[in-house]
Amino acid sequence: MKPWNQQSYTDKIKGRIRILWLLIIAMLIYMVVMGEIGGDARKMTSFASISSRLIFFGGLIYVICRMIYWKKLLKNSLLLKEQMLLEQDERNQYLHDKSGGIVFDILFFLLLFITVTTALLNMPAFYVSVTILIAAIILKMTVYLIYSRFH
Repeated sequence: MKPWNQQSYTDKIKGRIRILWLLIIAMLIYMVVMGEIGGDARKMTSFASISSRLIFFGGLIYVICRMIYWKKLLKNSLLLKEQMLLEQDERNQYLHDKSGGIVFDILFFLLLFITVTTALLNMPAFYVSVTILIAAIILKMTVYLIYSRFH
């Protein structure tokens, strides 16, 4: 297997699709495990219940939609080239990097995971997690807007 940077763009898309399949499998395993371990539903607030379902099933739908999109790109070379040019656009890369980049992406994923888990197990921890998640989203959006307007 070639290093990630030396792969063709088509190979990168295929790799992304494989990663998304692994993520779907991990999410389904997580759902089963948390269903077995699960906390006491009587202690779960309606906000926690709605939030955990929205994050989990919304995330699952998002991953499936991204997978469909990547597969659609593989079938149409014009769309594939357009997406490659969009990803290579220096302004988009600059905005992504300045508004947190890969570090924020990883942090966001972890915060979503922690929020769903704490919603099922511990209400005070859930509210702390939701607060941090909302603060991170607001911070990302603010920095992105500032850099997109003034740079």
